[in-house]
Amino acid sequence: MPAAFPDPDRTATPVEWTVPEQAPAAEQTRPAAPTARLRLDLSYDGSAFRGWAAQPGQRTVQGELEDALARITRVPLRVTVAGRTDAGVHARGQVCHLDVPREVLATLPGRSDRSPVESLITRLAGVLPKDVVVHVAREVPGDFDARFGALWRRYRYRISDGPAVHDPLRRDVLRHRRHLDVPAMARASESLLGEHDFLSFCRPREGASTIRTLRELRWERPDVGRADEGLVVATVVADAFCHHMVRSLVGTLIAVGEGRRDEGWPAQVLAARTREAATRDGLGSAPMCPPQGLTLDHVAYPPDEELAARAAIARARRG
Repeated sequence: MPAAFPDPDRTATPVEWTVPEQAPAAEQTRPAAPTARLRLDLSYDGSAFRGWAAQPGQRTVQGELEDALARITRVPLRVTVAGRTDAGVHARGQVCHLDVPREVLATLPGRSDRSPVESLITRLAGVLPKDVVVHVAREVPGDFDARFGALWRRYRYRISDGPAVHDPLRRDVLRHRRHLDVPAMARASESLLGEHDFLSFCRPREGASTIRTLRELRWERPDVGRADEGLVVATVVADAFCHHMVRSLVGTLIAVGEGRRDEGWPAQVLAARTREAATRDGLGSAPMCPPQGLTLDHVAYPPDEELAARAAIARARRG
């Protein structure tokens, strides 16, 4: 007799036995509907969004995208994203994946001669708001994971530090009132490269690691004729980022560029490994800059045959 059921001979009061109702045989043997995993490459102007992640009563990128997908396919679909951007943060190279029933996917072209994924792109363009664009959709192996499969992510932060380069038409640039010493910021960034515990630069998730590998933290002021000429541009590349990590890195280095902190200060903040606010004379967590100048620029993935192994490694490292 299974251990989960009491023994009637040892029970002080009678036990009323009931046989669990069995599901119809057809339901018990019905296989799961086959699905196709799709990768979507998209961009968005984050100015009017409360970030990527869906939130009740808030306008978010995930919310708009999933609503549009539901209108087209007439089934609820969930997307998994490479990086959940904050409120006000933009993206040029965001990536997400979703699983779509193949029978639903096959209906999308209707009477046209387009492929199902081409039809999905066309129909999304008709229902998404103007500040979100899905550029490419393609079927990928089932091992593809937009979040855990990524090798690295690249962000760019753009700053206008003087009236000569302020452009009222650009919503992806932070207006800054003080001139910045770009060479000093570049030198101060060097000590932050490599694998470190970035607790001082993150808002950690409970139980998750704050150890990340910062591959690149480069500052430049592009010359005339180049993209972003005259602006101060930070390029930040890492295997992954903690919550608020890029904005905290930039906020710390802006203080160096203004001359309020010396070039060794970012390394001291890193070594402090604290979430406590700084006192007047002591070290604390890194200051955070506004979101407006931050853009997710690109997400890189391994070849198809390495997708599963990469996702397993990333899950283990990040808890």
